Amino acid sequence: MPQKNDKQLRKEKVWDGVRDAIETYSKCLFVNVDNVTSKQICIMRKALRDMDAKMLMGKNTLVKKALNNWIEENESNPKVGAAKLVISEMNLNTGLIFTNGDLSEIKAVLDSQKREAPARIGAIAPTSVTIPAGGTGLDPKQTGFFQALKIQTKIVKGAVEIVNPVVVINEDDKITPGQAALLDKLKIRPFEYKMHIKAFMENGKRYDAKVLSITPESILESFTAASQQLTGLSLGSGYITAAAAPHLVLNAFKNLAAVSFSSGYSFPQAEKMKSAAAAGPAPVAAAAGGKAEAKAEAKKEESEEEADMDMGGLFGDDY
Repeated sequence: MPQKNDKQLRKEKVWDGVRDAIETYSKCLFVNVDNVTSKQICIMRKALRDMDAKMLMGKNTLVKKALNNWIEENESNPKVGAAKLVISEMNLNTGLIFTNGDLSEIKAVLDSQKREAPARIGAIAPTSVTIPAGGTGLDPKQTGFFQALKIQTKIVKGAVEIVNPVVVINEDDKITPGQAALLDKLKIRPFEYKMHIKAFMENGKRYDAKVLSITPESILESFTAASQQLTGLSLGSGYITAAAAPHLVLNAFKNLAAVSFSSGYSFPQAEKMKSAAAAGPAPVAAAAGGKAEAKAEAKKEESEEEADMDMGGLFGDDY
């Protein structure tokens, strides 16, 4: 029997790995590995292995063939739908990360391995790039680059200065030679190359990658903001809701308390407020006003004493 070469062994490893992963794991991350170095992949693979997660990188045709073969052999398996979903996601430079654990922990590992990179001609921008306003350090002869990109500039102390912040590259745009040259001249390395999550699968269903960025804090913040808007809308429109009711009761009590203090007619809750106000410290403004009045009174008394003082004989008018 002829001995298998390294290429055949690698293919078999990917083949067996894909079939085993679809049976073992319930979750899968579909990641874009463009511009990710082998060193980054090795570091992430080791970290994921410690988390009982499995990273698989292989040609799309091989992965699809392995999964289609598994589907033919396991037509009644409930995970057939998950296998078909993985097949549908295998396009371009896509890798697979299978796990049964917390996907946010997997995302943290991927985000930890990133490197700065310049804008390369013809590459697809992973994010938008904004050049801030201010000095560039370039001489006036370089204004042609800015004019080609419709960036407003001015000359200040013999150097080009950008008037307003400007977006030179939008996300998913193909980078042009002029954009790449300008960013290179400004020594801006705008991108971070890392393993980006395109989407993920959990229990046979596909979800957008943005779901992984949702945290308990962001949910609470959104709920609080929505609740405040609902309360304001209710109070402004006069249509009472449960969120606005406490505010209405509190405002009504304040009005009753104000009437009670002004008219002398009291009720038990108002008496409690009066007692609390009487027992509390004197207001700073009132204390300051009392001190000012005391000083004014003392000054008045002093002037009266001076007016009453006997000044006789001082100029010899006693004689």
